Amino acid sequence: MSEPSHLVPPPIYATALSSSRVPVAFGRRFFLLMLIGLVWLGPAWSDPRYLYAMFAWDFAMIGFWFWDLTNIPKPSEVRIGRVWDSPVQLSLETGVRIELQNGGGAAILADVLDDVPPSFRKAMPEMEINVAAGETATARYSICPGARGDVRIGSVFIRYQSPWRIAERWASAALNQTVRIYPNLEESKKDTIYLIRSRQVALQARYKHMRGQGREFESLREYREGDEFRNVCWTATARRGKLITKTHQFERSQTVWLVLDSGRLLRAQSKGLTKLDYAVGAALSLAQVALYSGDRVALLAYGRRVQQRLAAGRGANHVGALIESLAQVRAEEFEADHVRAAETLLHLQKRRSLIVWFTDLAETAATPDVVEAALRLAHHHLVLMTVIAQPELRALLESRPETESEMYHYAAAEEIIHRRDVLLSTLRRHGALTLEIEPAKVSSAVVNQYLLTKERGLL
Repeated sequence: MSEPSHLVPPPIYATALSSSRVPVAFGRRFFLLMLIGLVWLGPAWSDPRYLYAMFAWDFAMIGFWFWDLTNIPKPSEVRIGRVWDSPVQLSLETGVRIELQNGGGAAILADVLDDVPPSFRKAMPEMEINVAAGETATARYSICPGARGDVRIGSVFIRYQSPWRIAERWASAALNQTVRIYPNLEESKKDTIYLIRSRQVALQARYKHMRGQGREFESLREYREGDEFRNVCWTATARRGKLITKTHQFERSQTVWLVLDSGRLLRAQSKGLTKLDYAVGAALSLAQVALYSGDRVALLAYGRRVQQRLAAGRGANHVGALIESLAQVRAEEFEADHVRAAETLLHLQKRRSLIVWFTDLAETAATPDVVEAALRLAHHHLVLMTVIAQPELRALLESRPETESEMYHYAAAEEIIHRRDVLLSTLRRHGALTLEIEPAKVSSAVVNQYLLTKERGLL
C-alpha cells in the first residue's frame, strides 16, 4: 500500500506577534559594548571628569541600541510556517521544517523554539535561522512519537536580531494544530510485502494440486485424470458429449473482522511500546493483506464501550478510514467489556466471517470473559484468538531457580502458563483458531495464519 498523502499534516503559517508586554531586549553585543565603557574608570581615579566620558559612552550605546531596534523588522513583517515531510507515525522518525519569511528591509538572525509535546522528543527543538531581507529560510528538526492518537502542538517562539546583534525582538506565531499519530505504516508495509511475496511462491506451486478445494466457481474445462467426479458438470457434459469439470478458486469477498481489546491488560509494555500498539500494527498488516486478497475488512475496537467501529469495505478510501480509526484506538485503565463486544459483532455480522481477536488473558481462577465471549462467536464464525504473550514468563521457565524466592516465581509462572494453555485448548476444541505469540512477532504470525486459513478454505 502506498503511503497516502492526505495523512501528512497540513502546513500551517502565521504572522508573528509580539510575545510579551515588553517584546524587546538587549543583545549580547550591547552588554559587551557597555563593559568596554568601563575602561574610563581607570583614568577616573586620577581625574573624575573621565566619568562624564563613561556616561557619554553609555548614552551613546543606548542610542545605538534604539537605532538598531528601529532597523530590525517588526513582528508583523515576519511570517513563520511549520511544514511536515511525511505522516507522523509511531516510533518512526519524522522530519519537520520551520520556515521563516522576512518581509522587512534588513536581515535577521533568529533563535526559534517550537512548542512540541514531550511524547515527540525529550527536549523542545531549538534552531538558528539566518534570513536575508525579503527572503525565506528554513531549519529542520526531527521527532519520534511514542504514542498514537491526536496530539496538540503549540506556538513557535522566536528571538531575532539584526546583524549588529545590539537590540533584540521577541515574538511568537500561533501555529497551534492537532496532529494525528498513526501506526507505523512503513513497518506494516514492509512486513506485508515480504509475507505476500514469500507465500505467493508457495501457493502457486500448490494451486495445480488443489483443484476443487476452493468454494468459488472459476471456469469449466475438459476432464483430466485425477479430477474428482463430484466436480464434473453434468449439464455441460451432456451438451458437449464429453466430460467437463468445474474448477474453483479460493473464495474472495469474504469478511474479516479485526477486533481489538483496548482494556488494561493491553497497556503492558514491551520494548517501549504497549501490547495494544503491537496489536494495532498487526491489525494494519493483516488488513492490507486481506484487502490485497480481495476480502472485505471491518474493525471493532472496544474497552468498556466501543471506541472505533468501521463497517466492512475495500478500496483506497476504506484503507484511509481504517488507518484513521486505528490511530485513535487508545488503551483504557479498566477491564474491557468482552461480552458487549461479542454481542455487537453478532448483531453486525450475520454471515459467517473470520474474526481476528487481539487480546490477552486475565490471570483469574474463573474462565475469563473474553474466552466465554469467543466461544459464543465460534458457533457462528471462525474465530482466530490472538493472545499477546508475556515473553518474560517463558524465559523464567527456561531458567533454573537457585533460591527460595526464585522457586516461588518459577512455580507462579508455570501455573500461569499452564492455565493459559488450558484456556487456549478449550477454544480449539470448540473450533476456534488460537495464537499465543510474543509482541514483536504478532504481526507476521497473524498474517501467516490468515493466509493459511485462506489456503485451506476454512471459511
